[in-house]
Amino acid sequence: MDVVSLLPSATEIVYALGVEPVGVSHECDYPPAANEKPAVNRSRVDPTAASREINRQVADAEESGGVYEIDRDLLADLDPDLVVSQGICDVCAVDEVRVREAIDAIGIDAAVLTTDPHSLADVLADVERIGDALGRSERARELVAELEGRIDAVERQAAGADRPTVAVLDWLDPVMVAGHWMPGIVDLAGGRYDLAERGARSRPREWTEILEYDPDVLVLAPCGFDIDQTVENVADLTDREGWDELTAVRNDDVYVMDGHHYVNRPGPRLVDTLEFLAGILHPDRFDAPPPDAVQPLATLELP
Repeated sequence: MDVVSLLPSATEIVYALGVEPVGVSHECDYPPAANEKPAVNRSRVDPTAASREINRQVADAEESGGVYEIDRDLLADLDPDLVVSQGICDVCAVDEVRVREAIDAIGIDAAVLTTDPHSLADVLADVERIGDALGRSERARELVAELEGRIDAVERQAAGADRPTVAVLDWLDPVMVAGHWMPGIVDLAGGRYDLAERGARSRPREWTEILEYDPDVLVLAPCGFDIDQTVENVADLTDREGWDELTAVRNDDVYVMDGHHYVNRPGPRLVDTLEFLAGILHPDRFDAPPPDAVQPLATLELP
């Protein structure tokens, strides 16, 4: 079966199930083999811009046809049996409606599978749904069982520990608190996430809300940013009034996480994210996360 995956998380799932997609999105970069596949869409937003400028470009694009464009000629040439799309966020990847419009316009016979996860359990369910669609049901069940075993191990090891308050920011200007799967992941890792309920969408917040919450641990993981790009934009937070008075800042418990790979991508590596957060919150019980995924802000050279 030929499959096109239009979001990075689905691409990771497809590869993990032992299937090589014929086409991917412009952001699909893991596993590394995905970089060699043709990109079926492109973004109308400059991902290298500053966070506030990206926010403005997204708003402009949404008013003039959407953030993403599908290469219909390429999609027709690939002629897939299945296209995996998403319904969770128009900014994160091309959505189901535009995919169906493109398929109808070019007249190919392709099924569309839409993912819309809001929890870690939803992600595991998507693994099985995609596995069923690809004829890889047994491998999907094996992968889910493996991931569930790792999740259970973290939950058991974190049990009984003190639970620090945590905030994960998935945008810096305006400030946004990560929602969807992140509240549940922080809870499993042994932390408290009182700024958002499980499954709630990420949304802009007033800076005063962060100051009032005053988290014990603060994780900076902007959507689409790796560690270096987050550091380039960190003045969006550090220049704000009250930054130096935050408990997490005073105690050097501010961390920069690769948001592009580990927070904003609801695929199998969210279990890696769980393990990394457990290492941040409870270093006496868990191994430290790898430096290519997470680094303490205090150890980084800021612009």
